[in-house]
Amino acid sequence: MNLRGVLYCLDRFLRPEICLIHFDLLSVKTGGIFLAFELLRSSKRHYFVSTENVVKYKAYLFGLGLLFADIGFADAAMRQYSANADSSNWDVNKTKRLSCALHHEIPYYGEAIFNVVASKNKDLTFNLDMVVRPETYDFAGLQSVPPQWRAGVPVRDISKMQLLKKFDGELNNDVSWEMLTELEKGFHPTFYYKDWQNSADRISVALSSVNFRQAYWAFLQCRDNLLPYSFEDIAFTVMNYKKNSSDLTKSSRKRLEMIGEYLKNDDNIESIFISAYTDSYGGRWINMELSKKRAKAIKDYMASMGVPADKIQTEGFGEKRHVQPNDNAIGRGKNRRVVIQIAKP
Repeated sequence: MNLRGVLYCLDRFLRPEICLIHFDLLSVKTGGIFLAFELLRSSKRHYFVSTENVVKYKAYLFGLGLLFADIGFADAAMRQYSANADSSNWDVNKTKRLSCALHHEIPYYGEAIFNVVASKNKDLTFNLDMVVRPETYDFAGLQSVPPQWRAGVPVRDISKMQLLKKFDGELNNDVSWEMLTELEKGFHPTFYYKDWQNSADRISVALSSVNFRQAYWAFLQCRDNLLPYSFEDIAFTVMNYKKNSSDLTKSSRKRLEMIGEYLKNDDNIESIFISAYTDSYGGRWINMELSKKRAKAIKDYMASMGVPADKIQTEGFGEKRHVQPNDNAIGRGKNRRVVIQIAKP
C-alpha cells in the first residue's frame, strides 16, 4: 500500500493502527514517522484526508510519541525529558500533620511536586521545579499521553500552564487532581512548550506513571491525616473566661485544644505572646493577679505541647483596656479574655 492508499484508508476506517500496519515499512512506528510529516502537509496537498481527520491522526501519532502538539513545521527539534521505566521513582515527604509532598524526579530537567498543606479544604498545588527557569513569558500545553502499549488511545488535552520569567511552573487544585488521576490510570501528563534558549526547538516534559500507585496511596493517606486548619487560622486568637475563674468557656477550651494540636506539629514557632484581661468586678489588685494567673496557665499548657518556655511571653493587664462596656453581663464576658499572638520566622 502506498502513501495515498494509507491516507485513503485512514479517512475511510478511522483506524490508524490498521492502516499503518499495511504501509510497506518495517513497523507501525516507522510508518508513523513518515506518515506524520505527510499528515502535517496534507492540508496543503490534495490527499483524500479531511481536515477534521488530519487533526485526529496527529493526535494518534502524538500518542505514539511520533508527533508533538502544535508543531507548525516538520523540521523543528523536540527535546524530551522523562524518567524511563528503570529510573522512574515517586517519593512522599511529610511534615508531621502540616504538609505532604509527592515528588517525582525528571532526569536532566528538574522535579515534579504535588503539594498539600494543613487547611480546611486541603487543596492541592502542583509545582514544576525547573533547573533552568523560563527566560520569558509563555504558556505550556498540558496533555495526557497514553503509554506506548495503548497506542490506539488518543491524547487528551488537560490544561495550560503559565510560564513566568524566572519562576517555576505552578498549577491549581483542579488541574493537579486531574494530573494525579491520569497518572493513576497509567497515562503520562506531559508539558509542551517552545524552548526559550533555542527558538528552533520545542520541549517535552513527561511525568512517568511507573512506580506511581504505591506512593500515591501513601500521599493520599498523608493528606487525610493533615490538620483541618492552617497556621493563619490560629495565629491570632481571642478566648474568654468564666466569671471569677481561670477556666475558659467551653468554646474557648476547644479553641485552645486546636491551637495545642497545631503547636505539637510545628517546630518552627518563633514566639508566642499572651495577654490576659479581666472585667472590672472585684478589686483592681485582685483582678491584676487573676489576669497574670490566667496568662501563666495558658503558657504552661503551650509549654506542655512542646513549645520552649523562653519563646512564650505573658502579661496580665487586669481591668485595663476593656473592649466592651462593663455595665452588663455580655460586655463583662467579652472583657474577660486572653489574646494569643503566634509568630513564625
